[in-house]
Amino acid sequence: MTIDFFKMTDYKFAIIQYPNSLLSAVHGFNELFSLTNNLCQKDSIPIHIDAHILTLELLNSDTPYHAIFLPPSIDKHAYQSSNTLLAKWLDQQHQSGAILCCACAGAFFLAETDAIQNRKLTTHWALADALKERFPKQQLDTSKILIDQGDIVSAGGMMSWMDLGIALIRRFTQASIVRQLGKTLVVDTGNREQSYYRQFTPRFDHGDSKILTVQHYLQNHFSQTNSIKMLADIIHLTPRTFLRRFYKHTGWNPIRLHTTIAHSNSLQ
Repeated sequence: MTIDFFKMTDYKFAIIQYPNSLLSAVHGFNELFSLTNNLCQKDSIPIHIDAHILTLELLNSDTPYHAIFLPPSIDKHAYQSSNTLLAKWLDQQHQSGAILCCACAGAFFLAETDAIQNRKLTTHWALADALKERFPKQQLDTSKILIDQGDIVSAGGMMSWMDLGIALIRRFTQASIVRQLGKTLVVDTGNREQSYYRQFTPRFDHGDSKILTVQHYLQNHFSQTNSIKMLADIIHLTPRTFLRRFYKHTGWNPIRLHTTIAHSNSLQ
C-alpha cells in the first residue's frame, strides 16, 4: 500500500533550543520524531510530524504549532533567569491551540507563562525547591514522572524527555507506532500504554478561538461546578449554539468533558 500524500496529516512540532539547553534532548526529540515518520511511512499511515528546532531568535508568532517542547538543561543560569519573550510566545501559541510540553528544567520556562496559572507541574526532584522559591504559587508534584493535562504536559527527570516525546507521539499517531518505537529503541512502553494512553485527548487545534477559551477554562476550573448556560455565557453564545459548536470541534459534550477532566486530575 502506498500513502496518499493528498490525505497526509501534517503536525508541526517546535523544539525550543534555549541557551545551554541539553542538546542530547533537543536532537533526541528531533530524531524521535524522525523515526516516528519513518515508521508511519513503512506502515502506510498518512501522518507526518514536521519538527522544527527553534532558537529564541527564531520564535515567530505567525507560525502556529500543534505541540511545543521545552527540553532540560544542566546549567542553572539557563533556566533560572526570566525570559518574558519566550513566555509571551508560549502564551500566544497556547491561545492558538498548541500543547505546551516541558521536561525537567524546562518547567521553569513554562511556570513563567499565564497558561500554567492554577495548573500542576512536575520537574526533577532536585529542582523543586528552586522552582517553588521562584514561583511560590506554582502547584508542583515531583512524585510524578509525567503529568498530562491535555494542553499542558510536563515530565520530571532529566531523561524524561523520552517519556514526554513518546506520550505525544501516541497522541498524534497510533499505539502500534509506539510499540515499534519501543522495540527499535529498546525501551519499555508497557507502563506508558497502561496509564498515559487511556487518557482522553480532546482536540485543541480546531481553530475556533471561542471554544478553545472554554476548553482552557475547564482545564483551569475542573473542581468547580459548571453549567451549559454558564459556559456559553463566557463566550457570549446561546446554549444551543455553544453545544453544537463545542461538539463539532471536540467531539465531546462540555459537561461530560468537564467530568472527565476532573476525574483525570484526581488520578494525577
